[in-house]
Amino acid sequence: MKDKEKIALFIDADNAPAAKIDVILSELAKYGVVNIRKAYGNWKSPNIKPWEDVLHEYAIQPIQQFDLTKGKNATDIALVIDAMDILYTKDVDIICLVSSDCDFTPLVTRALADGKFLIGFGERKAPSAFVNSCSRFLYLDEYEQEQGIEGLPKFDKSLNKDNKLISLLRQAIEAVEEDDGWARLGPIGSHISNQASFDQRNYGFKKLSDLFAAIDLFESKMTQGTVIWIRDIKRAKQQAKRLSS
Repeated sequence: MKDKEKIALFIDADNAPAAKIDVILSELAKYGVVNIRKAYGNWKSPNIKPWEDVLHEYAIQPIQQFDLTKGKNATDIALVIDAMDILYTKDVDIICLVSSDCDFTPLVTRALADGKFLIGFGERKAPSAFVNSCSRFLYLDEYEQEQGIEGLPKFDKSLNKDNKLISLLRQAIEAVEEDDGWARLGPIGSHISNQASFDQRNYGFKKLSDLFAAIDLFESKMTQGTVIWIRDIKRAKQQAKRLSS
């Protein structure tokens, strides 16, 4: 990704925690500059007072949406309209959506089709369709847990039972492995990013290598002092058995 990507940030203030705005902006700073910052909601409602308190500090433009009809979310509609306008009229590289409740999947898929990188932020209650459609999605309620990790990761048997995660990791290893079954961590991470809205921090790990180290289905080694390699133990045993037969 080139330096200083232009980022448009859209916040669904009704369904996102204002307390994590510094986390959001810090993460986005890794990708580029947030040129557009908008937050949507009924600013007369006391429920989004926490967002009102941080608007000026973080240069976020509030967009007012009155609750004209009970049960109808005007905030979501206004956000989507503005995002589509910016897709067509502004030179942006990355779209960021902050929401924990509503399904913005059609907007995400449209932005991806337009060649944009789509980053999502939200809490665990965010709809899976929205989470999975993003280029990358970070659960804000996992961030503090990840920040507090110290020392070497320990085996976590519960991760072994996460079939979706294990399948994703195994497929990535197989896609980039050498003839001996070992695969470099960098290409593994790149393959996963191209395939899914994956972020190891959502599992409580600061680095991808820490996640692999916590799952006893994989083994790792280091060469040249910095190059980390990963191998699927089960697949390695199967390959060894075929070679010996």
